[in-house]
Amino acid sequence: MATQKPTTYVLDRGDLVIEKDPNAVLDYAFDWSAWLALNGGDTIASVEFVVDPSLTVVDFGFDGTTATVWLSGGVKPVSGPNKLRVTCRITTNNNPARIDDRSVFLKIVER
Repeated sequence: MATQKPTTYVLDRGDLVIEKDPNAVLDYAFDWSAWLALNGGDTIASVEFVVDPSLTVVDFGFDGTTATVWLSGGVKPVSGPNKLRVTCRITTNNNPARIDDRSVFLKIVER
């Protein structure tokens, strides 16, 4: 019996990469707690997800320190690296508000 390779985050040329099957609908969490703590214990006021056009945002949400997006789809690019960018952009409750981005990349693989 073949063993299945575990799904995990891997670094690929400095980018955080996660494998995703194009038929999977999965959640991806962005933990901002350490960064927010460094900025006076600020919290998330709003979140926006910017994703590759071949991905679909099914749902998203956030609490004080973590933002989560549910994604479906994904098409392996015809040329270039097999990496689809998923960016989490938050705005904080601080006055003035801080706005920052964090990105991961999805590698589309049939499982």
